[in-house]
Amino acid sequence: LVLVERHEDARTALVRLNRPKQLNALNGAVMDALCNALEELDRDDSIRVIVVTGNERAFAAGADIGEMADATPIDLLLTNRIGQWDRIRKVTKPVIAAVNGWALGGGCELAMTLDLIVAGVGAKFGVPEIGIGDIPGAGGTQRLTRAIGKSKAMRMILTGDPITARQAEQAGLVATVTQDELCVHDALALAARMAEKSPIALRLAKE
Repeated sequence: LVLVERHEDARTALVRLNRPKQLNALNGAVMDALCNALEELDRDDSIRVIVVTGNERAFAAGADIGEMADATPIDLLLTNRIGQWDRIRKVTKPVIAAVNGWALGGGCELAMTLDLIVAGVGAKFGVPEIGIGDIPGAGGTQRLTRAIGKSKAMRMILTGDPITARQAEQAGLVATVTQDELCVHDALALAARMAEKSPIALRLAKE
């Protein structure tokens, strides 16, 4: 579900969501595997900066609606999905999202939970939960508002309409837009530049 590549010469690591047939939909198993991978890399002193990506079609197309549809309220409570998001947020090393394709719902929220976003020019960002009678419940209402301001966030959240990578960059959601085929390469290059800095300073600056 999650593939990890260590680039110890550059002191970076690449974590790839690997559920392509489901457009990397974030079910409980994917989230748990992602948390475990990030925490393991956070403990690895040879790694200073981490990149998280999906594939060319999707960074992550949201939560796994099928899994949620079959769950009872008690099931949702016991899975402690919010605890998984907290585990990601507590990673002390800088984590870059390299986004190609769709970053929708939970996928957009995951990208925002990480520290900065490098996007391929064809990427699309959105929080379409309103279309199924839900809200962006993994912090999306808060993180999106902080990133792009109240009015733009309200428009995205209340209509469910996505925005392009260029629009996301102009709004302040995305740090850098690059060619789709260079997205992961450029994110890793940025990570390597960061990894040249003091690891303690990186952690404290992030905090």
